[in-house]
Amino acid sequence: MSDQSSTQAQDRYRETVFLPRTSFPMRGGLPTREPDMLARWKAMELDRKIFDAGKGKPVFTLHDGPPYANGHLHIGHALNKINKDVVNRAQRMSGKRVRYIPGWDCHGLPIEWRVEEEYRKAGKDKDAVPVLQFRAECRDYARNWVKIQGEEFQRLGVQGEWDHRYATMDFASEAAIVAEIGRFLLNGQLYRGLRPVMWSPVEKTALAEAEIEYHDIVSTTIHVAFPIIADPTPGQALADVSAVIWTTTPWTIPANRALAYGPEITYVVLRADEVTESSLVPPGAKLLIAEERVAAFCAETGILAHHILYTLPGEALEGAISAHPLRGKGYEFDVPMLPGDFVTTEAGTGLVHMAPAHGQDDFALTQKYGIEVPELVRDDGTYAAWTPHFAGIHVFKAADPVCEALAEAMQRWTGNGDAPAGLLARGSILHSYPHSWRSRKPVIFRATPQWFIRMDGEGHLRRDALEALRDVAFVPEMARNRLTAMVEQRPDWCISRQRAWGVPIAVFVQKGTGEVLRDPEVMGRIVDAMREHGADIWYSAAPSTFLGPDRDPADYEQVFDIVDVWFESGSTHAFVLGEDGLNFPADVYLEGSDQHRGWFQASLLESVGTRGVAPFRSLVTNGFVLDEQGRKMSKSLGNVIAPADVTDKLGADILRLWVVNSDTNEDLRIGNEILKQQGELYRRLRNTLRWCLGALDGFTPGEAVPYDDLPELERYILHRLTEMYALVRRGVETHQWVGVYPALHQFCTTDLSAFYFDVRKDSLYCDAPEAPRRRAARTVLDILHRALCTWLAPVLVFTAEEAWTARFGEEGSVHLEAFLEPEKSWADPELADRWTRLRALRRVITTELEAARRAGLIGSSLEAKVKLPLTERETLLFGDVDWAELAIVSQLEVDILTGAPSIYLDDEQDETLPGAPEPHLGPTVAAAPGHRCDRCWRVLPEVGTHGTHPALCLRCVAVIEAQSA
Repeated sequence: MSDQSSTQAQDRYRETVFLPRTSFPMRGGLPTREPDMLARWKAMELDRKIFDAGKGKPVFTLHDGPPYANGHLHIGHALNKINKDVVNRAQRMSGKRVRYIPGWDCHGLPIEWRVEEEYRKAGKDKDAVPVLQFRAECRDYARNWVKIQGEEFQRLGVQGEWDHRYATMDFASEAAIVAEIGRFLLNGQLYRGLRPVMWSPVEKTALAEAEIEYHDIVSTTIHVAFPIIADPTPGQALADVSAVIWTTTPWTIPANRALAYGPEITYVVLRADEVTESSLVPPGAKLLIAEERVAAFCAETGILAHHILYTLPGEALEGAISAHPLRGKGYEFDVPMLPGDFVTTEAGTGLVHMAPAHGQDDFALTQKYGIEVPELVRDDGTYAAWTPHFAGIHVFKAADPVCEALAEAMQRWTGNGDAPAGLLARGSILHSYPHSWRSRKPVIFRATPQWFIRMDGEGHLRRDALEALRDVAFVPEMARNRLTAMVEQRPDWCISRQRAWGVPIAVFVQKGTGEVLRDPEVMGRIVDAMREHGADIWYSAAPSTFLGPDRDPADYEQVFDIVDVWFESGSTHAFVLGEDGLNFPADVYLEGSDQHRGWFQASLLESVGTRGVAPFRSLVTNGFVLDEQGRKMSKSLGNVIAPADVTDKLGADILRLWVVNSDTNEDLRIGNEILKQQGELYRRLRNTLRWCLGALDGFTPGEAVPYDDLPELERYILHRLTEMYALVRRGVETHQWVGVYPALHQFCTTDLSAFYFDVRKDSLYCDAPEAPRRRAARTVLDILHRALCTWLAPVLVFTAEEAWTARFGEEGSVHLEAFLEPEKSWADPELADRWTRLRALRRVITTELEAARRAGLIGSSLEAKVKLPLTERETLLFGDVDWAELAIVSQLEVDILTGAPSIYLDDEQDETLPGAPEPHLGPTVAAAPGHRCDRCWRVLPEVGTHGTHPALCLRCVAVIEAQSA
């Protein structure tokens, strides 16, 4: 047949081929299509329909950890909210009623800081602004960002009751938070005490551990000699000896009140016989240090030669007393040496200087021995006026003055013939140091009167919290140890902050006794007033409003510290859960792994302290987001990926796909290349949906074939569908979605696009509409479309909707559907094992076809004829398959061999025996004899044998004639 005749024949038969047809486009166009879909959902009141559809179903509650209402969303926000949305949507599509109430954290330092920045720009003094005006400006600022962030979350496809959101600054929320403070007040666990807390000199407030981040800084280090003035040893081993400490905080030396030693550590009295020219150690000085630290100490202080005069156990130091090295300059008190089990020999000298106001261990040890806590550092980080020699100096600028004073002390003490006292060496160290996460400035430990919730003693909060965690499921499980350790080790909970924008710790203190007023009626009046007027009423109303007629306001101090924002957010269960159809405890709390020290822990302690139970049944955590090189994102590095940029350029579905394709149990990476890869994965998923839709053109339920009448291949695909659904169910039940959607993508690309669709393409395009094989394929494609749309809907919320409505119309929504649940009878492991072997053999054939194509023997696989040698046993397993169809070739001949060992079955043992026949050869490829059918393109000898349609194979002739009849 001439080329012209062939082209004419192809044109003649093109319209008879059942090519795929669908309105679902190849290109997603997500940045423009997604906003249109959001508008459509709003117009059709989809949220209301979802709400109504859930009535009467079992309730699932994921309580939203409130993001801070401050600035546009960052990629961590997107990760977290998308994760939550996947969990919620999956639960809803599994038959639950999901009530998701988005929330915001609206009080606290970050918002104050932003408002104060505007003041600074305008040259305005914040302290001159009336507190109620300042609070109103903070409220306006937070309200604006709640609105903006809400819109940004919805642009990501996050579904929730956005018109029913909660915020910690709502009047009802503020009243509930104060009521929770009242619960701790009335059960005796709230108290005011002097303890060292993390303090920001820049922001002039205490900070929670969760408000701290660590950065490397260079600090001055000093070795300081404290002369021992009381020697308890029988042989006077400590006579004329100085105890040596090492510290990275020279500014704490004025606050020193004791030295700590390790009772189990061995110490020595070392005499410095020879020193370097630059050493500050007086020759002949007798110094007390840990035996393990001798070599390092000599190197750091410039001691060239020494003798060990005495060796003594740590317990021998009990009762020893030193003098402060600045004695004679206003530091006239004794410095006792006390046993401390926290002392180690990992660094320093094995002796630790104790500044009770500036360290947790320091405070605890000195309190045990009744030593006063001096308050020498003011809220701005400068020494108080009563600090001898250093008044007015900022602690971060105190290294030089302190070293100068200690150097002068050394000259003075040694000049008088006394044991050394003062500076022995000065150095520097690069180390990790705590900073305020807001100001990025270093913080200090500072003892100030603060409000605390007691972890031990009355109430047994620590014990009860640890017990409550036993019944909580952790995802991943390894997170359990982290939270448990944090609760075990944490100090009493400091809940007070010295700021203006927040919920006040609304309590009164009796001036005469210093006792906190624990009166339920007073607390009730406070809560009622705040419910009506908000927390501002605490600042505007007279104290008598709350104290009532029977108490004289002059007898009470009104507390104006605000409560820690972590206490606020930790209290949200009290005004969100347990009411209006929401579960308490919540089924899930889901946040980043940093919330073990933040919201998870605060919520646990608050709920256990007031209700005796954890507020959550499961805790799910995700890692942090880094750039493609594993670096933290920062503007200075130019590696910030903003969610809005991704949705504008690629679409929200791409960002959502990145989330579920990542291992959220670990730190995640994102960047342009990674997003490009996600775009390619998305394209494959979209093409899978498009192929299903195109092949289902005109499908009706009457076309479906019962399961028992389906060919093996279709039943195998349905079995694979049950395996995929098992992964989806596991995600629903465990909230562990890592690996689920990558497996589903693999199924679409490997099992469907590269295998099933390829094999069944000929039947779908060319078989008669009523052909059993074509009907069977379309039956399975109908199931696949419904399954993929519903299973992908929690992630690809826009694309799944588009693929659903492209087939079923825009009156409905995939988000009102349930997950397609495969029939149990579809699971057939034996059939799966068989098809695993068949597919392995198919890969052998396709490898040979590719080799023949590269050699120029054939063009497409339909130009090939394959000869497939099989042993008798292989034939029993593999011979009943239409291999020409499975391998997508025009002709395939099975050559049955007798006596030959198998090369495809790995359970035959005789092939290795001496004298055994050689294994048979693999498949061979040749050009198929015959002519190409102009309709289906198969090459067959029968083409040309039909008089009316000489360009067609007999299968295509029958289809054409049936269409013409």
